Amino acid sequence: MAWAARFNARDVDGMLEFFEPDAVFVPQPGMPTTGEDSVNAMMGFLQAGLPIRMTTRHVYVIGDLALAIAEWAIKGTAADGSNVDLHGRTADVLRKGREGWKFAIDNPFGTA
Repeated sequence: MAWAARFNARDVDGMLEFFEPDAVFVPQPGMPTTGEDSVNAMMGFLQAGLPIRMTTRHVYVIGDLALAIAEWAIKGTAADGSNVDLHGRTADVLRKGREGWKFAIDNPFGTA
C-alpha cells in the first residue's frame, strides 16, 4: 500500500497527498480532527519511529465512493525506549476524483 510506504518513510507531505483537503482523521475513537489538528495527530503516530504493517481486508466501491477495511499494527520499541503496541481495524471512506482515490475519512480505529 502506497500510503503505508510513505508512513514508513516518515514522509508526512507524501501521506497528505492521499487526503482530500478537508478530510477527517480520527486518531482516537470519537475524536475526529481536520486541518492542522489532523497533521499534528498523524505526527504523533510517526514520533515512535516504528513502521506500520497493514493488511487490506475489504474494499467496497460504488461509483466514486469506497469503504476500505484494513488491519494495521505499529509495534516495537520506540525511539524514546518505550514499548509501543498500537493496532486497529480501519473503516476508511475514499472518494475518487481527478487525481485518483483520496481519503475523505481516515478512521484507523473504525470498529472501536
